[in-house]
Amino acid sequence: MSGQVIVVTGASSGFGNLTVLELARRGHTVVATMRDVEGRNAKVRSELIDAAKAEGHVLQVLEMDVADEASVNATIDQVVKQHGKIDVLVNNAGLMPVGVTEAYTVADIERLFAVNFFGAVRADRAVLPHMRAAGSGLLVHVTSLMGRVVFPFFGTYSASKFALEGLAEAYRYELKGFGIDSVIVEPGPFPSNLISSSPEPSDQAVLASYGEVAAIPGQIKAHANDGHDEANPPRPQRVADAIAELVEAMERRPLRTVVMPEGMDFGVHRLNEAVRPIQNDLLTSSGMSHVL
Repeated sequence: MSGQVIVVTGASSGFGNLTVLELARRGHTVVATMRDVEGRNAKVRSELIDAAKAEGHVLQVLEMDVADEASVNATIDQVVKQHGKIDVLVNNAGLMPVGVTEAYTVADIERLFAVNFFGAVRADRAVLPHMRAAGSGLLVHVTSLMGRVVFPFFGTYSASKFALEGLAEAYRYELKGFGIDSVIVEPGPFPSNLISSSPEPSDQAVLASYGEVAAIPGQIKAHANDGHDEANPPRPQRVADAIAELVEAMERRPLRTVVMPEGMDFGVHRLNEAVRPIQNDLLTSSGMSHVL
């Protein structure tokens, strides 16, 4: 399908930035959303618009803070009024805390979930009435390999992505009868600014009690991009390409799409394939095979 109206969250950098440009390149009407478009992201906004224009495409950039329900609802309403519909929502906005899990306070974790999980809840709920009325639509949820496997010091991040996977899969089943698809994209360890901009834990007393262990997250951040083949560096564009292919798929899309740097395998695809028949059997035995 071509010429779809697509909203992408968290488009100021990383996968979101690459995705909006790729979708514009393919002829879609793309609305890139981010915070503070008149302030710290003003330059990013201009660069995105100019990059699309240089290739002969149009790309719209709008203010939207996924942690603010009023902001989300206002932006989605604006898009629908201007374009008449929203065919696709790409939930990409996210943060990646790297630190001693116990040292993240409840308030720290609530701020994380406000973006990584509730941000998608807000955006999904804003677009779904329009998609249900249209009888079609696509929700893309960008999670992570850490939405399926767990590494030490990424506990709060994994928790938010595990939660997002559960939400996205439930929507997959519940929305099928409305002609709406919900899918998950699980990127691997591509270079990004997520780790370098990692929110720090607030509980300094807990950090102090961990002694030398508390230094490990700093070491992880310092060596985040080590281990990649310098002659064949990871291409985060692969994630943007995978999202674009899901958008343009003509048949029912896979629930989960794993996108790893070439040569890397953390076992996520094998885990997905192992779990899938168990989940399918559960739904079938419950009399819900029609949602598969």
